[in-house]
Amino acid sequence: MDLSLGITFHTFSVIGRCKETGALGVGITTRALAVASRCPFVKANVGAVATQASTDPRLGHLAINLLQNGFSAYKALQEVTASDPHIEYRQIGIIDRDGNAAARTGNENRDWAGHITGSNYVAMGNVLLGAHVVEAMAEAFEQSSGELLEERLLRSIEAGRDSGGQHGGQRSSGLVVYDREVFPRTDLRVDLHKEPVRELRKIYRAYAPLMDYFTLRAIDPTIPSPE
Repeated sequence: MDLSLGITFHTFSVIGRCKETGALGVGITTRALAVASRCPFVKANVGAVATQASTDPRLGHLAINLLQNGFSAYKALQEVTASDPHIEYRQIGIIDRDGNAAARTGNENRDWAGHITGSNYVAMGNVLLGAHVVEAMAEAFEQSSGELLEERLLRSIEAGRDSGGQHGGQRSSGLVVYDREVFPRTDLRVDLHKEPVRELRKIYRAYAPLMDYFTLRAIDPTIPSPE
């Protein structure tokens, strides 16, 4: 596969799965614009992927296709790694449908860069103030067990932000969650804002009461709007 070097995103993200429902999602924020248009990839009952640093979005599509064909997160990451001559410039995290986690931080990522994998999640970032950023993200995800996946992902990137985040701050963010349907339960983004994580929380707070309605409306268009 002939892959170009890609588009640079200095980013921190969390990829997660709800062990109770199987929902899959990504929470992400970065200094660059419109991060949610290029970095998160999620498919219901298949897996979730984030590609960042000098990202090539094609790697996200490849990883999802591999997961759909029965590859585990680890095996999918091996295949993605082998496919890309510029893999050392990438940072990639993958969760499969069973909650297995795999991640890789290339040697050409700018400091601080790294990741933490756990049961049902990956926390990762590059050009961060230090390892404490992803450590705080991982802790926030683990400690919010029992909450909706959207809430857990948001708390994780909020913890990353509150721990200092990345050099230069953030300007865009995104929150994507798929449950059982082929369409997302949640797909929210902030493409340009001086406080994108705070703005994402504001949008989610308004959206959350409508989330079930939007899903049910696809099944029964006659249900009354809660607004």
